[in-house]
Amino acid sequence: MTNNPQRELRNAMGNFATGITVITALDGQGNPRGMTANSFSSVSLEPAMVSWCVGRDSRLFELFQQTDHFAVNILHSGQQAISQLFAGSEQNKFDHVNWHPGLHGLPILDDCPCHFQCRIEHRHPGGDHIILVGRVLEFSNEPLEPLIFHGGQYRTLK
Repeated sequence: MTNNPQRELRNAMGNFATGITVITALDGQGNPRGMTANSFSSVSLEPAMVSWCVGRDSRLFELFQQTDHFAVNILHSGQQAISQLFAGSEQNKFDHVNWHPGLHGLPILDDCPCHFQCRIEHRHPGGDHIILVGRVLEFSNEPLEPLIFHGGQYRTLK
């Protein structure tokens, strides 16, 4: 271990390869908002539920504390730029991507292989994050090679 155990823990957790998503919602004024997240997971098939985590220091933390719905947009191997856009501080992210409204007006990114449109069922405290559990109301699936994050880098299966 180094002098920074938190950095070492982060590096160790980075050894678990994850897919990359963009989580989207509408803010209180009806504007589309979104952020990159790799904490997405399946929770249950019956009822259909998924989860993801948002950091308490995230710019969108308050949005996801207040909204009732969110969408998960799973990225494919050619969408690294979208991941970086939604991880950054650009204010008008949706001006740079193609998207369309889904259920409840949720922003759905075009060309993603999978989408899950969800209603928030539970919020659980999780240390410096909050865990959001959503009931899947609608989904789409077009199998494409996923964009993966491992060891602090973008990767593909090939």
